[in-house]
Amino acid sequence: MTELFKLMSVEQAWEIFRENISFPTPQSELVSVTEALGRIAAENLVSGVNVPDFDRSTMDGYAVMAKDTFGASEAMPAMLDVIGEVLMGQNAEISLEPGKAVRISTGGMLPPGADAVVMIEYTEQLDQSTILVIKPVAPGENMVRCGEDIAKGETVVAEGTIIRPQEMGAMAGVGITACSVVRKPRVAILSTGDEVVEPDKIPGPGQIRDINSFAISGLVEQVGGLPLRFGITKDDFASLEQVLSKAYQETDIMVLSGGSSVGTRDVSSAVIDSLGKPGVLVHGVSVKPGKPVILGVVDNKPVIGLPGHPASAMVLADIFLIPLIRAYSGLGFSAPYRRTLRAVMGRSMASTSGRVDYIRVNLAEKEGFKTAEPILGKSGLITTMVKAEGIVIIPAAKEGVEAGEEVDVVLF
Repeated sequence: MTELFKLMSVEQAWEIFRENISFPTPQSELVSVTEALGRIAAENLVSGVNVPDFDRSTMDGYAVMAKDTFGASEAMPAMLDVIGEVLMGQNAEISLEPGKAVRISTGGMLPPGADAVVMIEYTEQLDQSTILVIKPVAPGENMVRCGEDIAKGETVVAEGTIIRPQEMGAMAGVGITACSVVRKPRVAILSTGDEVVEPDKIPGPGQIRDINSFAISGLVEQVGGLPLRFGITKDDFASLEQVLSKAYQETDIMVLSGGSSVGTRDVSSAVIDSLGKPGVLVHGVSVKPGKPVILGVVDNKPVIGLPGHPASAMVLADIFLIPLIRAYSGLGFSAPYRRTLRAVMGRSMASTSGRVDYIRVNLAEKEGFKTAEPILGKSGLITTMVKAEGIVIIPAAKEGVEAGEEVDVVLF
Protein backbone atom coordinates (compact mmCIF):
# COMPACT_ATOMS: atom_id res chain seq x y z
CA MET A 1 0.00 0.00 0.00
CA THR A 2 1.25 3.48 -0.83
CA GLU A 3 2.02 5.99 1.88
CA LEU A 4 -1.12 7.90 2.78
CA PHE A 5 -1.43 11.27 1.09
CA LYS A 6 1.77 11.09 -0.86
CA LEU A 7 0.24 13.31 -3.50
CA MET A 8 0.92 12.65 -7.16
CA SER A 9 -0.20 14.21 -10.39
CA VAL A 10 -3.30 13.06 -12.26
CA GLU A 11 -1.08 11.71 -15.03
CA GLN A 12 1.02 9.67 -12.58
CA ALA A 13 -2.10 8.33 -10.90
CA TRP A 14 -3.60 7.26 -14.22
CA GLU A 15 -0.39 5.54 -15.28
CA ILE A 16 -0.32 3.44 -12.10
CA PHE A 17 -4.05 2.72 -12.28
CA ARG A 18 -4.00 1.59 -15.92
CA GLU A 19 -0.95 -0.62 -15.45
CA ASN A 20 -2.89 -2.73 -12.97
CA ILE A 21 -6.15 -3.24 -14.90
CA SER A 22 -6.73 -5.75 -17.71
CA PHE A 23 -10.01 -4.98 -19.40
CA PRO A 24 -12.29 -7.84 -20.39
CA THR A 25 -13.87 -7.88 -23.83
CA PRO A 26 -17.12 -5.89 -23.59
CA GLN A 27 -20.21 -8.08 -23.59
CA SER A 28 -23.18 -7.31 -25.84
CA GLU A 29 -26.94 -7.48 -25.59
CA LEU A 30 -29.85 -7.07 -27.98
CA VAL A 31 -32.12 -4.06 -27.46
CA SER A 32 -34.98 -2.48 -29.34
CA VAL A 33 -34.09 0.55 -31.46
CA THR A 34 -36.41 2.55 -29.19
CA GLU A 35 -34.08 1.70 -26.28
CA ALA A 36 -30.82 2.26 -28.14
CA LEU A 37 -30.30 5.98 -27.47
CA GLY A 38 -26.88 6.59 -25.97
CA ARG A 39 -25.88 2.93 -26.27
CA ILE A 40 -22.75 1.77 -28.11
CA ALA A 41 -23.16 -0.37 -31.21
CA ALA A 42 -21.49 -3.76 -30.65
CA GLU A 43 -21.28 -4.57 -34.37
CA ASN A 44 -21.65 -2.97 -37.78
CA LEU A 45 -25.30 -2.53 -38.69
CA VAL A 46 -25.69 -3.04 -42.45
CA SER A 47 -28.65 -2.06 -44.59
CA GLY A 48 -30.39 -4.81 -46.51
CA VAL A 49 -32.30 -2.33 -48.68
CA ASN A 50 -31.91 0.88 -50.64
CA VAL A 51 -33.26 4.07 -49.09
CA PRO A 52 -35.28 5.26 -50.79
CA ASP A 53 -35.99 2.14 -52.84
CA PHE A 54 -37.43 4.23 -55.69
CA ASP A 55 -36.66 7.55 -57.37
CA ARG A 56 -38.49 10.07 -55.19
CA SER A 57 -39.62 13.65 -55.68
CA THR A 58 -38.53 16.27 -53.16
CA MET A 59 -40.91 18.94 -54.46
CA ASP A 60 -44.50 19.42 -55.56
CA GLY A 61 -44.47 19.82 -59.32
CA TYR A 62 -44.09 17.81 -62.49
CA ALA A 63 -41.89 14.83 -63.29
CA VAL A 64 -40.17 15.48 -66.61
CA MET A 65 -37.28 14.55 -68.85
CA ALA A 66 -34.79 17.29 -68.00
CA LYS A 67 -33.73 17.72 -71.64
CA ASP A 68 -37.28 18.84 -72.48
CA THR A 69 -36.79 21.95 -70.31
CA PHE A 70 -33.35 23.06 -71.55
CA GLY A 71 -33.44 26.70 -72.61
CA ALA A 72 -36.86 27.35 -71.08
CA SER A 73 -37.54 30.91 -69.91
CA GLU A 74 -40.44 33.23 -69.27
CA ALA A 75 -40.01 34.67 -72.77
CA MET A 76 -39.76 31.26 -74.40
CA PRO A 77 -41.28 28.56 -72.13
CA ALA A 78 -41.18 24.84 -72.85
CA MET A 79 -44.59 23.36 -73.58
CA LEU A 80 -45.31 19.89 -72.16
CA ASP A 81 -48.34 17.63 -72.26
CA VAL A 82 -49.57 16.43 -68.84
CA ILE A 83 -50.43 12.74 -69.17
CA GLY A 84 -51.43 11.92 -65.60
CA GLU A 85 -50.60 12.16 -61.89
CA VAL A 86 -48.72 10.02 -59.38
CA LEU A 87 -50.39 10.09 -55.97
CA MET A 88 -48.48 9.76 -52.69
CA GLY A 89 -47.83 6.18 -51.67
CA GLN A 90 -48.76 4.76 -55.04
CA ASN A 91 -46.77 2.97 -57.72
CA ALA A 92 -45.90 5.10 -60.75
CA GLU A 93 -47.46 3.09 -63.54
CA ILE A 94 -47.25 5.82 -66.20
CA SER A 95 -44.14 5.77 -68.43
CA LEU A 96 -42.84 9.15 -69.47
CA GLU A 97 -42.01 9.99 -73.08
CA PRO A 98 -40.34 13.07 -74.60
CA GLY A 99 -42.51 16.16 -74.47
CA LYS A 100 -44.64 14.77 -71.65
CA ALA A 101 -44.99 15.55 -67.90
CA VAL A 102 -46.63 13.87 -64.91
CA ARG A 103 -47.96 15.79 -61.93
CA ILE A 104 -46.29 14.67 -58.69
CA SER A 105 -46.27 15.55 -54.99
CA THR A 106 -43.35 15.73 -52.56
CA GLY A 107 -42.33 12.16 -51.72
CA GLY A 108 -44.04 10.67 -54.74
CA MET A 109 -42.47 8.00 -56.96
CA LEU A 110 -41.03 9.27 -60.22
CA PRO A 111 -42.46 7.47 -63.26
CA PRO A 112 -40.11 5.47 -65.50
CA GLY A 113 -38.33 7.79 -67.93
CA ALA A 114 -38.39 10.88 -65.66
CA ASP A 115 -35.06 12.21 -64.43
CA ALA A 116 -36.03 15.53 -62.80
CA VAL A 117 -38.91 17.45 -61.23
CA VAL A 118 -39.96 20.97 -62.19
CA MET A 119 -41.24 22.90 -59.17
CA ILE A 120 -44.86 23.94 -59.55
CA GLU A 121 -43.80 27.56 -59.00
CA TYR A 122 -41.96 27.50 -62.36
CA THR A 123 -44.89 26.25 -64.37
CA GLU A 124 -48.03 27.84 -65.79
CA GLN A 125 -51.23 26.00 -66.61
CA LEU A 126 -52.03 26.60 -70.28
CA ASP A 127 -55.07 24.33 -70.32
CA GLN A 128 -56.31 21.13 -68.68
CA SER A 129 -53.60 19.00 -70.29
CA THR A 130 -50.76 21.42 -71.05
CA ILE A 131 -48.21 23.30 -68.92
CA LEU A 132 -45.60 25.90 -69.72
CA VAL A 133 -42.21 25.47 -68.02
CA ILE A 134 -40.44 28.84 -67.48
CA LYS A 135 -37.22 27.59 -65.83
CA PRO A 136 -35.05 24.65 -66.89
CA VAL A 137 -34.04 21.79 -64.58
CA ALA A 138 -30.93 19.62 -64.67
CA PRO A 139 -31.00 15.82 -64.52
CA GLY A 140 -31.47 14.74 -60.88
CA GLU A 141 -32.83 18.13 -59.76
CA ASN A 142 -35.58 18.15 -57.10
CA MET A 143 -35.44 14.38 -56.66
CA VAL A 144 -33.63 11.69 -54.67
CA ARG A 145 -32.45 8.69 -56.64
CA CYS A 146 -32.96 5.11 -55.48
CA GLY A 147 -30.32 4.30 -52.83
CA GLU A 148 -29.01 7.87 -52.75
CA ASP A 149 -29.58 8.17 -49.00
CA ILE A 150 -28.55 4.63 -47.99
CA ALA A 151 -27.41 1.96 -50.43
CA LYS A 152 -28.10 -1.74 -49.94
CA GLY A 153 -25.06 -3.29 -48.24
CA GLU A 154 -23.93 0.04 -46.77
CA THR A 155 -22.98 0.25 -43.07
CA VAL A 156 -25.63 2.39 -41.42
CA VAL A 157 -24.08 2.41 -37.94
CA ALA A 158 -20.47 1.40 -37.40
CA GLU A 159 -19.32 -0.71 -34.47
CA GLY A 160 -18.32 1.51 -31.55
CA THR A 161 -20.70 4.33 -32.48
CA ILE A 162 -22.61 5.98 -29.66
CA ILE A 163 -26.16 5.85 -30.97
CA ARG A 164 -27.86 9.24 -31.33
CA PRO A 165 -31.41 10.06 -32.47
CA GLN A 166 -30.22 10.24 -36.09
CA GLU A 167 -28.77 6.71 -35.93
CA MET A 168 -32.07 5.49 -34.48
CA GLY A 169 -33.87 7.06 -37.43
CA ALA A 170 -31.47 5.53 -39.94
CA MET A 171 -31.93 2.07 -38.44
CA ALA A 172 -35.69 2.42 -38.55
CA GLY A 173 -35.43 3.61 -42.15
CA VAL A 174 -33.79 0.36 -43.26
CA GLY A 175 -36.06 -1.86 -41.20
CA ILE A 176 -33.70 -2.61 -38.31
CA THR A 177 -35.90 -2.82 -35.21
CA ALA A 178 -33.36 -4.29 -32.78
CA CYS A 179 -29.60 -3.96 -32.52
CA SER A 180 -26.68 -5.42 -30.63
CA VAL A 181 -25.16 -2.94 -28.17
CA VAL A 182 -22.39 -3.07 -25.59
CA ARG A 183 -23.65 -4.09 -22.17
CA LYS A 184 -23.45 -1.16 -19.77
CA PRO A 185 -20.63 -1.46 -17.23
CA ARG A 186 -22.19 -2.09 -13.81
CA VAL A 187 -20.96 0.44 -11.27
CA ALA A 188 -21.45 -0.14 -7.55
CA ILE A 189 -22.02 3.10 -5.65
CA LEU A 190 -22.04 3.30 -1.88
CA SER A 191 -21.70 6.06 0.67
CA THR A 192 -19.84 5.63 3.92
CA GLY A 193 -20.18 7.48 7.18
CA ASP A 194 -22.04 7.25 10.48
CA GLU A 195 -23.35 10.76 9.82
CA VAL A 196 -24.97 10.02 6.42
CA VAL A 197 -28.67 9.13 6.10
CA GLU A 198 -30.99 8.44 3.18
CA PRO A 199 -32.76 11.45 1.60
CA ASP A 200 -36.16 10.31 2.85
CA LYS A 201 -34.96 10.42 6.47
CA ILE A 202 -34.92 13.47 8.72
CA PRO A 203 -31.28 13.98 9.77
CA GLY A 204 -30.60 13.86 13.46
CA PRO A 205 -28.00 15.98 15.27
CA GLY A 206 -24.75 15.91 13.34
CA GLN A 207 -26.24 13.99 10.41
CA ILE A 208 -26.63 14.90 6.72
CA ARG A 209 -28.60 13.41 3.84
CA ASP A 210 -26.76 11.37 1.23
CA ILE A 211 -25.84 13.60 -1.72
CA ASN A 212 -22.91 11.86 -3.35
CA SER A 213 -24.40 8.53 -4.33
CA PHE A 214 -27.18 10.30 -6.24
CA ALA A 215 -24.84 12.78 -7.95
CA ILE A 216 -22.39 10.02 -8.89
CA SER A 217 -25.23 7.79 -10.10
CA GLY A 218 -26.26 10.57 -12.45
CA LEU A 219 -22.73 10.91 -13.80
CA VAL A 220 -22.48 7.16 -14.34
CA GLU A 221 -25.77 6.99 -16.22
CA GLN A 222 -24.92 10.08 -18.25
CA VAL A 223 -21.82 8.41 -19.72
CA GLY A 224 -23.37 5.01 -20.40
CA GLY A 225 -22.82 3.06 -17.20
CA LEU A 226 -25.41 1.26 -15.07
CA PRO A 227 -25.37 2.68 -11.53
CA LEU A 228 -26.24 0.23 -8.77
CA ARG A 229 -26.63 1.85 -5.36
CA PHE A 230 -25.51 -0.25 -2.43
CA GLY A 231 -26.81 2.15 0.19
CA ILE A 232 -25.01 3.71 3.14
CA THR A 233 -22.37 1.84 5.11
CA LYS A 234 -21.20 2.61 8.62
CA ASP A 235 -17.61 3.62 9.30
CA ASP A 236 -16.40 0.23 10.50
CA PHE A 237 -14.27 -2.42 8.86
CA ALA A 238 -16.74 -5.32 9.02
CA SER A 239 -19.70 -3.41 7.56
CA LEU A 240 -17.71 -1.95 4.69
CA GLU A 241 -15.99 -5.25 3.94
CA GLN A 242 -19.34 -7.04 3.73
CA VAL A 243 -20.86 -4.52 1.30
CA LEU A 244 -17.75 -4.23 -0.89
CA SER A 245 -17.46 -8.02 -1.09
CA LYS A 246 -21.03 -8.18 -2.37
CA ALA A 247 -20.37 -5.34 -4.82
CA TYR A 248 -17.27 -7.15 -6.08
CA GLN A 249 -19.38 -10.18 -7.00
CA GLU A 250 -22.13 -8.21 -8.75
CA THR A 251 -20.46 -5.29 -10.53
CA ASP A 252 -17.54 -4.28 -12.76
CA ILE A 253 -16.42 -1.10 -10.98
CA MET A 254 -16.77 -0.13 -7.32
CA VAL A 255 -17.12 3.45 -6.12
CA LEU A 256 -17.41 4.60 -2.54
CA SER A 257 -17.62 8.14 -1.25
CA GLY A 258 -16.36 9.24 2.13
CA GLY A 259 -13.73 7.37 4.05
CA SER A 260 -10.88 8.43 1.75
CA SER A 261 -9.13 10.89 4.08
CA VAL A 262 -6.74 10.09 6.90
CA GLY A 263 -9.21 10.41 9.76
CA THR A 264 -9.01 7.77 12.42
CA ARG A 265 -12.49 6.47 11.51
CA ASP A 266 -11.69 6.04 7.83
CA VAL A 267 -11.20 2.38 7.03
CA SER A 268 -11.70 2.33 3.24
CA SER A 269 -8.05 1.76 2.40
CA ALA A 270 -7.72 -1.10 4.85
CA VAL A 271 -10.83 -2.83 3.52
CA ILE A 272 -9.72 -2.48 -0.12
CA ASP A 273 -6.31 -3.93 0.74
CA SER A 274 -7.98 -6.85 2.52
CA LEU A 275 -10.22 -7.81 -0.41
CA GLY A 276 -7.57 -8.69 -2.97
CA LYS A 277 -4.38 -7.75 -4.77
CA PRO A 278 -2.82 -5.34 -5.49
CA GLY A 279 -5.16 -3.25 -3.29
CA VAL A 280 -4.72 0.50 -2.90
CA LEU A 281 -2.43 1.98 -5.56
CA VAL A 282 -2.96 5.71 -5.17
CA HIS A 283 -4.04 7.72 -2.15
CA GLY A 284 -4.20 11.41 -2.97
CA VAL A 285 -3.76 13.42 -6.14
CA SER A 286 -2.78 17.03 -6.57
CA VAL A 287 -6.18 18.39 -7.60
CA LYS A 288 -8.43 21.05 -6.09
CA PRO A 289 -11.15 20.36 -5.15
CA GLY A 290 -10.64 16.69 -4.51
CA LYS A 291 -7.22 15.83 -3.06
CA PRO A 292 -8.13 12.71 -1.03
CA VAL A 293 -8.95 10.08 -3.63
CA ILE A 294 -8.26 6.36 -3.49
CA LEU A 295 -7.51 4.34 -6.62
CA GLY A 296 -7.25 0.63 -6.12
CA VAL A 297 -7.64 -2.70 -7.88
CA VAL A 298 -9.06 -5.85 -6.29
CA ASP A 299 -8.26 -8.91 -8.40
CA ASN A 300 -8.56 -6.89 -11.63
CA LYS A 301 -11.67 -4.93 -10.58
CA PRO A 302 -11.12 -1.20 -10.06
CA VAL A 303 -12.15 0.55 -6.86
CA ILE A 304 -12.39 4.32 -6.54
CA GLY A 305 -12.72 6.01 -3.18
CA LEU A 306 -14.08 9.53 -3.54
CA PRO A 307 -14.06 12.27 -0.89
CA GLY A 308 -17.21 12.93 1.08
CA HIS A 309 -17.39 16.57 -0.05
CA PRO A 310 -19.81 16.69 -3.01
CA ALA A 311 -17.87 19.08 -5.25
CA SER A 312 -14.65 17.15 -4.69
CA ALA A 313 -16.40 13.85 -5.35
CA MET A 314 -17.85 15.08 -8.65
CA VAL A 315 -14.57 16.54 -9.87
CA LEU A 316 -12.64 13.35 -9.13
CA ALA A 317 -15.38 11.16 -10.62
CA ASP A 318 -15.09 13.25 -13.76
CA ILE A 319 -11.32 12.71 -13.86
CA PHE A 320 -11.12 9.00 -13.02
CA LEU A 321 -14.52 7.30 -13.08
CA ILE A 322 -15.92 8.58 -16.38
CA PRO A 323 -12.89 7.55 -18.51
CA LEU A 324 -12.92 4.19 -16.72
CA ILE A 325 -16.57 3.58 -17.66
CA ARG A 326 -15.79 4.49 -21.28
CA ALA A 327 -12.84 2.08 -21.29
CA TYR A 328 -15.08 -0.72 -20.00
CA SER A 329 -17.52 0.16 -22.79
CA GLY A 330 -14.87 -0.39 -25.45
CA LEU A 331 -14.25 3.31 -26.14
CA GLY A 332 -10.76 3.43 -24.68
CA PHE A 333 -9.56 5.73 -21.92
CA SER A 334 -11.05 9.00 -23.04
CA ALA A 335 -13.20 11.79 -21.74
CA PRO A 336 -16.56 12.32 -23.43
CA TYR A 337 -16.75 15.18 -25.89
CA ARG A 338 -17.85 18.38 -24.21
CA ARG A 339 -18.42 21.75 -25.73
CA THR A 340 -16.03 24.49 -24.70
CA LEU A 341 -16.55 28.21 -24.86
CA ARG A 342 -13.93 30.93 -24.99
CA ALA A 343 -14.42 33.56 -22.30
CA VAL A 344 -12.47 36.02 -20.17
CA MET A 345 -12.05 35.56 -16.45
CA GLY A 346 -14.21 37.89 -14.39
CA ARG A 347 -11.71 37.99 -11.53
CA SER A 348 -8.22 36.79 -10.71
CA MET A 349 -7.84 33.33 -9.21
CA ALA A 350 -4.65 32.13 -7.56
CA SER A 351 -3.51 28.53 -7.86
CA THR A 352 -0.77 26.50 -6.25
CA SER A 353 1.98 25.47 -8.65
CA GLY A 354 2.00 21.71 -9.17
CA ARG A 355 -1.72 21.35 -8.51
CA VAL A 356 -4.55 21.27 -11.05
CA ASP A 357 -7.39 23.58 -10.05
CA TYR A 358 -10.97 23.12 -11.26
CA ILE A 359 -12.68 26.49 -10.97
CA ARG A 360 -16.47 26.35 -11.07
CA VAL A 361 -17.80 29.26 -13.09
CA ASN A 362 -20.95 30.90 -14.30
CA LEU A 363 -21.15 32.73 -17.63
CA ALA A 364 -22.14 36.36 -18.05
CA GLU A 365 -22.11 38.94 -20.81
CA LYS A 366 -20.10 42.11 -20.16
CA GLU A 367 -19.34 44.76 -22.75
CA GLY A 368 -19.90 42.31 -25.58
CA PHE A 369 -17.63 39.62 -24.10
CA LYS A 370 -18.45 36.33 -22.42
CA THR A 371 -17.02 36.35 -18.93
CA ALA A 372 -16.38 33.41 -16.63
CA GLU A 373 -17.39 34.41 -13.12
CA PRO A 374 -15.94 32.10 -10.44
CA ILE A 375 -18.43 30.56 -8.02
CA LEU A 376 -16.72 30.72 -4.68
CA GLY A 377 -17.48 28.20 -1.99
CA LYS A 378 -16.10 25.25 -0.11
CA SER A 379 -15.93 21.80 -1.67
CA GLY A 380 -18.52 20.53 0.79
CA LEU A 381 -21.22 22.64 -0.85
CA ILE A 382 -23.21 20.93 -3.62
CA THR A 383 -24.71 24.30 -4.62
CA THR A 384 -21.39 25.41 -6.09
CA MET A 385 -21.87 22.65 -8.69
CA VAL A 386 -25.59 23.34 -9.11
CA LYS A 387 -24.97 27.01 -9.89
CA ALA A 388 -22.02 26.39 -12.19
CA GLU A 389 -22.42 26.31 -15.96
CA GLY A 390 -18.94 24.92 -16.47
CA ILE A 391 -15.38 24.77 -15.21
CA VAL A 392 -12.10 26.47 -15.97
CA ILE A 393 -9.11 24.18 -15.52
CA ILE A 394 -5.91 25.80 -14.29
CA PRO A 395 -3.02 23.48 -15.24
CA ALA A 396 -0.43 22.43 -12.67
CA ALA A 397 2.24 24.54 -14.40
CA LYS A 398 0.31 27.80 -13.83
CA GLU A 399 0.02 29.79 -10.64
CA GLY A 400 -3.43 31.13 -11.42
CA VAL A 401 -5.33 33.23 -13.96
CA GLU A 402 -5.70 36.97 -14.11
CA ALA A 403 -8.92 38.93 -14.47
CA GLY A 404 -9.46 39.59 -18.17
CA GLU A 405 -7.34 36.60 -19.24
CA GLU A 406 -8.88 34.43 -21.96
CA VAL A 407 -9.78 30.92 -20.82
CA ASP A 408 -11.62 27.86 -22.12
CA VAL A 409 -14.77 27.03 -20.19
CA VAL A 410 -15.67 23.34 -20.29
CA LEU A 411 -19.47 23.39 -20.30
CA PHE A 412 -21.45 20.97 -18.16
